[in-house]
Amino acid sequence: MDVSGWVWAATAVFVVGLLVFDFFAHVRTPHAPSFSESARWSIFYVVLALVFGVVVGMAWGWDFGTEYFAGYITEKSLSVDNLFVFLIIMTKFAVPREFQQKVLLVGVAIALVLRTVFILLGAAAIEQFSWVFYIFGAFLVYTAVKLAREHHDPDHPEDEKVGEGLAVRMLKRFVPTTDEYHGDRLTVRIDGKRFLTPMLVVMVSIGATDVLFALDSIPAIYGLTQEPYIVFTANAFALLGLRQLYFLIGGLLDRLVYLSQGLAVILGFIGVKLVLHALHVNELPFINGGEPVEWAPEIPIWLSLTFILGTLTVATVASLLKTRHDDRVSSPES
Repeated sequence: MDVSGWVWAATAVFVVGLLVFDFFAHVRTPHAPSFSESARWSIFYVVLALVFGVVVGMAWGWDFGTEYFAGYITEKSLSVDNLFVFLIIMTKFAVPREFQQKVLLVGVAIALVLRTVFILLGAAAIEQFSWVFYIFGAFLVYTAVKLAREHHDPDHPEDEKVGEGLAVRMLKRFVPTTDEYHGDRLTVRIDGKRFLTPMLVVMVSIGATDVLFALDSIPAIYGLTQEPYIVFTANAFALLGLRQLYFLIGGLLDRLVYLSQGLAVILGFIGVKLVLHALHVNELPFINGGEPVEWAPEIPIWLSLTFILGTLTVATVASLLKTRHDDRVSSPES
């Protein structure tokens, strides 16, 4: 896939421009977005991502277009799962609803920067060392097992540590902070002394959490495509609109009870795909004498896309059926 420098630059400017527009059009004036506002802009960003995928297919071929769609759907699904953690952090810090947009937009901006760094590092590693695929594959299988055991619940005891990560603890230890919000200000002067407000602390927490998200998402998409441009754009369009999606489906998050399990199956599938690819291009001397393993199949991208869509459909339908059944049991007809 031959992507010129000016295309990279134009894409980066376009993505940054959307973030700047989002800030001045929606976030600069604090308010809690309505359902209709969140729905309109969520649809806008999804349609924009789909149109971009069509452009990729028309410009570079539909093999790359399919890779983009598979990557976008995977990253979008992981982003929805990340909303559970954002919800827990917002609840823990008691962020007023009208200020949550600003926190989320800053989180999206931090995530884009961090993922861009990881994308560049991943691309450089893959180009130099084909055995990196073994590491990515093993990490994704490990992540899949861990994710399958997760239970997203803002009141769950094991989630109490969320938000109070190392970055937040270090910040509170060395910098004076206040427990009271002062509008959407990041700092405030009290009795002549400058304090950090919870708004800045929660942003640090979101940013630190984004590092962990990037560790999961970048190996996952490199299991679907080795094109850095597709990796970057799929991540960017998956993150754009995440703020609106948070307010749109916030009330439905607790109904997607099998989302983690569905994503675990997807990550496990991609992890196995990466290991098979690593075997197919093997250069490690202690595996098959340093020669490629001929029997290792290459899973085609159309099969990956079909598997991802099918798994997400099953997980969503099963979640809705489970929560509907639980509602009927907990609220029997009198």
